[in-house]
Amino acid sequence: MHFRKFKKAFTVVELLVALAITAMLLAAVAVAFNASVINYQENEKMYKTMNNARQAMLRMTTQLRTADCNSVSTTSTECTLTAAGGQNITYRYNNGEKKLYLVTNDGDYVLCDNVTEMTFTQTLDGSNVESVQISMTVEISNVSQTVSSAAVIRKNLE
Repeated sequence: MHFRKFKKAFTVVELLVALAITAMLLAAVAVAFNASVINYQENEKMYKTMNNARQAMLRMTTQLRTADCNSVSTTSTECTLTAAGGQNITYRYNNGEKKLYLVTNDGDYVLCDNVTEMTFTQTLDGSNVESVQISMTVEISNVSQTVSSAAVIRKNLE
């Protein structure tokens, strides 16, 4: 009988080395995929928070533009106005809760969460409010963005 000296097959050691390399590659892919999912979720949270802040800012500036010019009163964290339809509206920032509220006769509503800073600054023309500048900073996962806007009270332009 004639025996071959070299067989054409993998040894157990070669299979174990290949299995270890494959396991390391799969672990690296799993870590990268997990990091990608976490990053996506954080970006989604920031997008939703910024979208809520922009919608709240649009609502406030629209109602301020059409407000009765003699009824707007502001502090640094609150703005009260009489809307064009005669309804009293207050926008109130609660620093402890980090929320912006819309207060109407029907109740209080949360307009925006994760608000870390909010200021209302009014410009007077004599005894009338001419304009209101609004600045709102929102933060999610230690990333903050500031949205600012100004509204000129249109009744003053008449």
